Amino acid sequence: MSHALKAAIEDAAKAASAIADRAIAENRELSEGEQGEFTANMQKALDSKRTLMGFAERKSQLQDLSADLGTLDNSMDNIVEVAERNGQLLKSGGTKERKSVGQQFVESKAWTDMIKSTPGGRFSEQARVHSSPFGVKALLTGADHADSAGALVQPDYRGLLDPYYQKPLTIRSLVTSGNTTSDSIEFVRLINENNAADIVPEATEDAAIGAGPPVVTTVAGGLKPQSFMEFEPDVEIVHTVAHWLAATKRALSDAAQIKTLIDNFLRYGLEEQLEWQMVSGTGGANAFTGILNTSGIQTDTGAGATVASVEAARRARRKVQIGGRTVPTAFAYNPIDWEKIELLRDTTGQFYGNGPFAMGPQTLWGLPVVESESLPAGTAICADWRQAVLWDREQASIQVSDQHADFFTRNLVAILAELRAAFTVIRPPAFCKITLT
Repeated sequence: MSHALKAAIEDAAKAASAIADRAIAENRELSEGEQGEFTANMQKALDSKRTLMGFAERKSQLQDLSADLGTLDNSMDNIVEVAERNGQLLKSGGTKERKSVGQQFVESKAWTDMIKSTPGGRFSEQARVHSSPFGVKALLTGADHADSAGALVQPDYRGLLDPYYQKPLTIRSLVTSGNTTSDSIEFVRLINENNAADIVPEATEDAAIGAGPPVVTTVAGGLKPQSFMEFEPDVEIVHTVAHWLAATKRALSDAAQIKTLIDNFLRYGLEEQLEWQMVSGTGGANAFTGILNTSGIQTDTGAGATVASVEAARRARRKVQIGGRTVPTAFAYNPIDWEKIELLRDTTGQFYGNGPFAMGPQTLWGLPVVESESLPAGTAICADWRQAVLWDREQASIQVSDQHADFFTRNLVAILAELRAAFTVIRPPAFCKITLT
């Protein structure tokens, strides 16, 4: 009996240890299947250990088990190391730590393979550098959560500190996200419609006119009205958004610094250009057709920094609702213009809005207000932002290489980030541009 139990403990412990060791070697957490298999083996070993302890009659019997139980203890240490490395303590049921794009890159196979190719993980002056492309799925969809705009900046940055000032990005969170596998988006846009639906009275016949066949009658009622819808085809091209920066090979060996460069500069730069293109892109072969340059959007005008500008916002909301046949979801203002509105006072000096000491969300005429520097000063938008779609063609990728210009001889590398996307306004009348004169 004791030999069988001892063998069971040994087999279960080795199986659990193998699972943990494999995860550590691949620098990852356990999958759901591996977690279940590891737990089952651990439980089997522990059950066998308890049974064997019950059969123990002499101290020497327990001593014989020490080596086998040590194997089991090592397996426990391994799985704890895997769990802690991934920010997930399996015993407490915690969740995985959210990782930034830069962190994902320095932990990716592309990065680790490149580092392993150099002695001691350091790039000498003669070392050649070239990584395989690393896809960053989280760029357009947001890091590990559904709404893509909430995780543009991660708080755990190390290495470089504040490389340059970043403005908040907000428009991206308002529009709809889509995916495409083509190089162009072709769609049909409704430009006019007439709903003539009405109650139709039952047809009646009048007296016959004339003698002899055929009998001619006049008919009153029964005629159904005709409605119509007018469409026009449209096409938007998928464009490439990209930029790169130079770094030394010494910096390339510093994972924390590379992570910071990718997150604080490269990734943010792509998002910033996307937001500007969605608002102000001029269209054509080299730009999105932004909202402000889309044919068919509605307009209104109000004097800036006066009550008239607030009245224009109310008219814009009505135009989106009636002319766009939809419910507006938010206003967007340049921070300069929104500041002027918040500082408006009545004749007694009282603020029209919340004032400096009132707490609450930014709203105007019952709709939330977002501030965006992508909007030019003097221009605001009221819209049902769901009627605009950002189409993801190729998720962002990061690539590193010294095969650029004279970088190899100067010990420099180029870090490139790029993506491909398109932008469409499905229903232009759902957007109203407010010009603040």
